[in-house]
Amino acid sequence: MIPEKAKRVFEGVLFDVYQWSQEMFDGTVEIFEMLKRADTAEIIATKDGKIMLQEQEQPGKPPFLCLPGGRIEKDEKPLEGAKRELLEESGFISEDWSLFHSIRPSHKMDWSIFVYVARDCRFVQEQNLDAGEKIQIRWVTLDELLNLVDSGQLGWIEQDFRVQCVRAKYHQPTKEEIIKALSL
Repeated sequence: MIPEKAKRVFEGVLFDVYQWSQEMFDGTVEIFEMLKRADTAEIIATKDGKIMLQEQEQPGKPPFLCLPGGRIEKDEKPLEGAKRELLEESGFISEDWSLFHSIRPSHKMDWSIFVYVARDCRFVQEQNLDAGEKIQIRWVTLDELLNLVDSGQLGWIEQDFRVQCVRAKYHQPTKEEIIKALSL
């Protein structure tokens, strides 16, 4: 966490930089620094025993596969942001949500990723995409998901979930844990 005494020295579009003086064990003082960015959510959305993937394009990047998700706004709780992102990017909603896990991927960055499960999704509206997004929805089985992760074709995925997916491909008890968590 960024200490209260830290000063924001740069405000960017995605990242802010904070610095503060920190006394060392020998009495000297060093400048510490940390990045801050908006928390993000990834959604493992299910429907009829399948998992939603996105075939996404963004300017300046090659097309990629990913789970739905994005930045959580300042005034949102993580689950609210996940629900909004799923609706905007796919047009689907769910009445059955749970936190799969959350992680802080770096000790040098104030940023958390929340991975949610949205079960029994249903379509309610057309996508409401950002100007820099082109998204096609694709539904896959768990085995297809595991193969896509293991082969590297599904590269944009939270790292701990990636590890679980690769393990689940080769370890039946881990696969059963995922099946249970996703209610597949």
